[in-house]
Amino acid sequence: MRRRGALIAAIAVAGSLALAGCGGDTDTSSKSQAKAESKSDAKPELKISGGFVPEPAMADMAAGFLTVTNAGAGADQLTSVTSDIGEVTMHSTKDQSMKPVKSFDVPANGALKLERGGNHLMLQKLKHKPKLGEKVSVELHFAKSGTVKAELDVKAANHNPKTQ
Repeated sequence: MRRRGALIAAIAVAGSLALAGCGGDTDTSSKSQAKAESKSDAKPELKISGGFVPEPAMADMAAGFLTVTNAGAGADQLTSVTSDIGEVTMHSTKDQSMKPVKSFDVPANGALKLERGGNHLMLQKLKHKPKLGEKVSVELHFAKSGTVKAELDVKAANHNPKTQ
């Protein structure tokens, strides 16, 4: 009988320890989940700068360049761009080959640079050819930040901010 009582006591103690362990894991899991949720809740803080369109040689196509700076702790994604001047597609450039993409990442506390020789915007089926000194209005559509409007200055065809 004593053995049976000792066995029951040992099982009870082991069970209590197991339940206490589960409670601790749940608490840790909740904290981990809360941290993950707070990271996903972190908001981007976007600013558009340096936007320009080189004066196009062709009447129906142009390129667009700009920088999206994110000072926030949350990342975002540029999902599309629209303009009243024509259709806009986003392109990546790798190994001197350009191809359309569906989105560009905007890292937290970082920047997305659309620049000559790299990722850029293609403005196509233009309603009119932009001329030097004009502005091209675009709307940048972000996954988290919604729509951000920007004005791209039409610059000389050979304008390159890296060399100036």
